[in-house]
Amino acid sequence: MTISIQTISIKSALTIAQNTLECARAEGMKPIAVVVLDMRGAVKAYLADDGTSLLRFDIALGKAAGTLGMGLGGRELERKAVAAPHFMASLHAISNTGMVPVRGGVLIKNQQGQVIGAVGVSGDTSVNDELCALKGIESAGLFADHGDEEG
Repeated sequence: MTISIQTISIKSALTIAQNTLECARAEGMKPIAVVVLDMRGAVKAYLADDGTSLLRFDIALGKAAGTLGMGLGGRELERKAVAAPHFMASLHAISNTGMVPVRGGVLIKNQQGQVIGAVGVSGDTSVNDELCALKGIESAGLFADHGDEEG
């Protein structure tokens, strides 16, 4: 029996990354970096605007990997980090990529509601990072899970 795991395509990952950068530019935000991961946690796309600082890739990767690894959007991870800081510090220590449990990490879902990847954005405020991640995901015709039931 073969099990087929749905994951994000390169085309969708690039669309998300490009449109996430465009969102930040259009809104006059600071330069951002965006990482799109597939279901294996492999980097499917990475783009950084001119002027991003050195650690932006690592921060964006930590946001995306944290959401994917825990199966929770960045908002919920942020709440868990406040409620259980020792647990979250332990997860950060044992993960290969580190975890950045704040907004800007968003799960990507397909039309059937299955998680197919994750996006992490870093460069502006976490709220603005998340805003652009949501717009990027939407531009690819996919659905975002940021960790809250309501918008």
